[in-house]
Amino acid sequence: MSQIFHHSTNTLSKLSIFGALFLVAGTLWLVLEINRSPYVTQAGIAREQPVPFSHQHHVGGLGIDCRYCHTTVETSSFAGMPATEVCMNCHKQIWSDAPMLEPVRESYRNGRPLHWNRVYDLPGLAYFDHSIHVNKGVGCATCHGRVDEMPLLWRANTLYMKWCLGCHEAPARFVRPREHVFELDWRPDEDEEALGRRLVAEYGIMDREHLTSCYICHR
Repeated sequence: MSQIFHHSTNTLSKLSIFGALFLVAGTLWLVLEINRSPYVTQAGIAREQPVPFSHQHHVGGLGIDCRYCHTTVETSSFAGMPATEVCMNCHKQIWSDAPMLEPVRESYRNGRPLHWNRVYDLPGLAYFDHSIHVNKGVGCATCHGRVDEMPLLWRANTLYMKWCLGCHEAPARFVRPREHVFELDWRPDEDEEALGRRLVAEYGIMDREHLTSCYICHR
């Protein structure tokens, strides 16, 4: 009986199988890369706001403390957004006629708050409490980056679970003395690893097993 298929068919079949495997692997790699990209995570991309508020100017230039605007960050799960009256404490006197600030003045006149576009917006399935992190010695810059160097605010990190777990698995690498939590440019005067281990014990931070338990973030 004569051979139906040419010998080259075996080679083509093998190439097709390996080609399909490489195509699947390449597609998975591409999907993962896109999922980690700023296009999806929005990390590093400034959000459009009703007023182009500059943390670089207000925090880095004028030295305004985070708590002046985010008043509940030490006591509540939410950091809080400043009321228009807070803005007008200064802008009744400074740049009071600037066209750029007309939305602020209009909000103040009408009593309707400005609608800021949230830069850090966790999904409902994740629970996050600002106050516990602040009181355990996690600095603002650890999560939010150097906002004092941002002309317009952008998300400094992905907020993916993997990123959160990086801290929960080894909190000693990230905690600092409570009195330095709001200092964005803080650097330790002593060995950071030894300082972190001491603060973990001093502040009663839970061990890795508890910090990485599902119920900590998913309640």
